[in-house]
Amino acid sequence: MLTGWKLALGVTLVLASVVVYSAQLIIFGRTGDTFYYMLQDLAFVPVQALLVTLVLDQLFKRREKMALRQKMNMVIGAFFSEAGTRLLKSFSSFDAGAGEINGRLRLGAEWTAKDFISARSAVQAHGFGVDTQRGDLPALKGFLHDRRPFLLGLLENPNLLEHDSFTELLWAVFHLTEELGLREDLNALAGTDREHLANDIKRAYALLISEWLMYNAHLKESYPYMYSLVVRTNPFDPKAAVEFLD
Repeated sequence: MLTGWKLALGVTLVLASVVVYSAQLIIFGRTGDTFYYMLQDLAFVPVQALLVTLVLDQLFKRREKMALRQKMNMVIGAFFSEAGTRLLKSFSSFDAGAGEINGRLRLGAEWTAKDFISARSAVQAHGFGVDTQRGDLPALKGFLHDRRPFLLGLLENPNLLEHDSFTELLWAVFHLTEELGLREDLNALAGTDREHLANDIKRAYALLISEWLMYNAHLKESYPYMYSLVVRTNPFDPKAAVEFLD
């Protein structure tokens, strides 16, 4: 139902059309021609309406998609701020081959889209030799336990339905949280149990690095000031320092 300014605009446009056609009839007095061209114009109205509808529909969909992507990147940013970056550092401590991959993940201000693609390829080729005895499992368990409400809140976000890779990452991290939480003594695990947990860590770790690279590629392009902070707090760079040094 038309109300307020929409109704006023509609009435104004109709009256303007009536005034113009009336002026044409008064000035030229060619009633037949006036109604002929009026009907001719009306014949094209459905086609014009179709074209306008299709164009507007595409514009609205594109705007909706961009808005959704923006919201999702904000959610991903919150995840890395609250948990992701710390998890990267923790997972890395379990990886026997961390030294091989860490060098490929030391982001730089000069990185381009090709650098991010190259880094993702290196991650996919990495073996991830996770050994649960290399890192601190109880500390990882405690950290994930503290972040459990936060992770549950992210999983409830309806926007995640549009981001499969991040959803898969959250499920992997949440599954690891559950696995660790159900074990009383992480220092007295059987070999097969350690292997099972190693696979859970490996799954979450690989997905986490991949998502981290995609998110940082987005920051590099759209929010360079935020990307600068990521570079200065890079968990894979032992020389990273948040302060600007002379």
